[in-house]
Amino acid sequence: MSKKAVEETLPFGPDTLVFKVMGIAFLLTGLDENPVQFNVKCDPEKVIELRDRYSCVLPGYHMNKKHWNTIVADGSVSNKQLKEWITDSYDLVISGLPKVQQKKLASMK
Repeated sequence: MSKKAVEETLPFGPDTLVFKVMGIAFLLTGLDENPVQFNVKCDPEKVIELRDRYSCVLPGYHMNKKHWNTIVADGSVSNKQLKEWITDSYDLVISGLPKVQQKKLASMK
């Protein structure tokens, strides 16, 4: 929520929280998952590499497996790494926005 223009939504019902930037999803998580799991968008060139390198990174559950990973926060990677993957997802979504929206976002405080 500390990032610019982020909103929380519940478009799939009360159990799935979706974080969006400028109306586009960059993180989805089930509210009742234990351990916490979340889906993040990922550069298609990194998707397989991350899955091979980290046991907590899986193909995106109910998502396009080419562009999304599911991250299981099982303690096998640091909170810093988890935050980096979330930031990467946020940045990837922003990079795909039309230039007009990118300019609008950049001008926000």
